Parts: sequence; C-alpha cells; structure tokens
Amino acid sequence: MLLRIENTPREYAWGSTTAIAELLGTQPSSAPEAELWLGDHPGSPARIVTDDPSTASDLSALLRARGEKLPFLLKVLAAAEPLSLQAHPTIAQAREGFARENAAGVALDASDRNYKDELHKPELIYALSDPFIALAGFRPLADSRAALVAVGEPALEPLIARLDDDAALPGVVRWLIERGEGVDAIVDALTTTARTLEGDPRDSEGWATVRRLADHYPGDPGIALSMLMHTVVLRPGEALYLPTGNIHSYQQGLAVEVMAASDNVLRGGLTPKHVDVPELMRVLDARPMAEPRIAPVEIAPGVQRFTPDVVDFALTVVEAGAAIGGVTLGTGGPAIVLCLEGELLLQSTLVLARGQAAYADETSLSVRGTGRAVVATGHHPAG
Repeated sequence: MLLRIENTPREYAWGSTTAIAELLGTQPSSAPEAELWLGDHPGSPARIVTDDPSTASDLSALLRARGEKLPFLLKVLAAAEPLSLQAHPTIAQAREGFARENAAGVALDASDRNYKDELHKPELIYALSDPFIALAGFRPLADSRAALVAVGEPALEPLIARLDDDAALPGVVRWLIERGEGVDAIVDALTTTARTLEGDPRDSEGWATVRRLADHYPGDPGIALSMLMHTVVLRPGEALYLPTGNIHSYQQGLAVEVMAASDNVLRGGLTPKHVDVPELMRVLDARPMAEPRIAPVEIAPGVQRFTPDVVDFALTVVEAGAAIGGVTLGTGGPAIVLCLEGELLLQSTLVLARGQAAYADETSLSVRGTGRAVVATGHHPAG
C-alpha cells in the first residue's frame, strides 16, 4: 500500500510564522506554525489524499481498522522561541506512571497529568536550518564551574560552591527547579552577567542561551539549569539522539524530528505548564554526558541512515541527486516519506514533489528522481 498523506501545521506560540511554509512551498498562514505531524498519532493524524473528497479519511482510522499502529511519529519542527525543558520516561516508568495516575482517577486530559500512554519517548532531531540550536544533556560539572568562575561574578559563588563533584548534580538540579534558597538571586546574576558578556571574548554559546531564555522566560530557574547543560549548535544534516531520561529544550531553528509515538512529557521549566518536580527527578538521567550527537551510516552513495539504540524508529536521508539512477531502501515495514526538495518517484507509481509526503507499508521502497527526502521507519518495541 502506498498513499499520499498531508497535514496542517500545529499552531503553538513558540512556532515560526514562515519556516514550515518555506520548506513545503506553501503559503504561510500568518499563525505560529510549530509542528507538522506525519503519522497516525491521534493528536493530529495525517490525512490521506484522494481524488474524491467524499472518501477522505485519516491514516489513524485506516491503520486502526487494520489492527495496526505506527511505532513512530515524523514531525517537521520550527522553533522561533525556546521550548520547555523536558525529559521522557522509559517504558517501565511509563507503564507504572500510567497505571498509577489511572488508579488515582486523574483524567487523561487533566493539566497535571504526566502519563498519557504506556510508552517511552526517545527522539532524534535532524537539522535543516543553519543553525539549529538545542539544550541537550548535562555537561560535566567541572565545565560548568569553569565557565562560571571565569566571569568573576561574586553573586554566582553560591552556585559555584555546589558544583564540586558530578555526584552532586541531582541535588543541584532539584534545588534549582524548586527555586531553593538563593536561586532567584543566582538567576538574576546569570542574566545580568550574560548581557554584560555579549561581544566579550569570554562570551559563549552557553551565555547566549542564558540571554535567549531571559528574553523569553525572565526569572525562570531554567536559566540557571541551562548553564549545567550542553548548548548544541547543529548545522544542516547533523543530528541529535535524545534517549529517555535526557533533559533537553529545542531553542531555535527548523528540523525533522522522529520519535517513538508517545505523548509522555515531564517538564522542568521554561513553561507555564505543569511541572511535577518529584516525578521529573524520578525519570531524569542526572549524569554528565557528551553532546548527544548521532552520526549516520552511509548505506548507498548519498543515502545515509541514522539508527539509534531503540527499534521504534530510524531516519534515512536521501540526498538530492542520490536517486537519479534509482535506489531501493530496506524499510522492513511501514515508512513515512517526506520530500524536502525536487521530485521523487516512489515504487514507480507515486510522484512526490517538494513538501509532499507518503505512507508505504512494504518491506522495501524504491526511490527514483532528483529530489531530496527523509524516510522514517521502525518497529514496535517488545518490552
């Protein structure tokens, strides 16, 4: 089965008014278009494109009637402003939390509901814009300490004093998120220092993040938390893989995101939404790590695949011109294809132009043409 699919971008306040429209070659709506969902997630299932509008359906209904469900969701994400700090649970944590909130009678649509389903939500972000900026993962406390000491601001000493060992990280994170004693003063000092450093040789991407967050969320303790994290600057074609437990916040830019088909989010700041600190700390992996970049493997000339350590999803990128002579991609099952530029012919039957997408459910996919595309594939996890 091979179907053309489409959807309407979702409007969130942090979205760009132009980026998704420019990518897809459509007319901007003038609203902040934040995410375009391509999949069967009930929150915004893709529509099946047909010649007869009276037979219109969505992908979720079609797959549900067949007893099927995609294990992944493909999105185009356009951030004009920073998203909330957040982390996602493992499958075991999600199952326990979902059952616990059900037993407590918390409605699925309640504002303080943490677990909407029983799934984990690892995710991969593939940059389209130059740059795409993200906060992702904790850096070694020694690095954070050195950055703070270098500016010589006495008001930051209460924070610096706590950064003595990586084992202290969970306690420092909780103190910041809960606005413990002295945190508000530290946030103010970080904001003032970051503005002073603009254009200074000691300035850095981390201090630029502090300025960005202070512009959008003045006084939020997430400003201080950002100094403990990696500010990652991606160039087009580069990617991050964020496993469960990883704390992150997309800051700005346009990207393709592919993730497990879950809606479980534990927030840690930079948001007016519910922040459940004890539950966040339960799922958070509060350990220093390297920047969580993921490198692709070239499976054919001009064809790269990003394969994380989960079965739910992988992302294959077919670069412009790589399919002129035709390439066959092993998908192993359902796939979502999004044409980013040019034109491509799928399975010798369906033409995709720039901005168009398709669903395929065969074990291999033939692609021919001059265009560039991303292809999401995956399998349901066993546990």
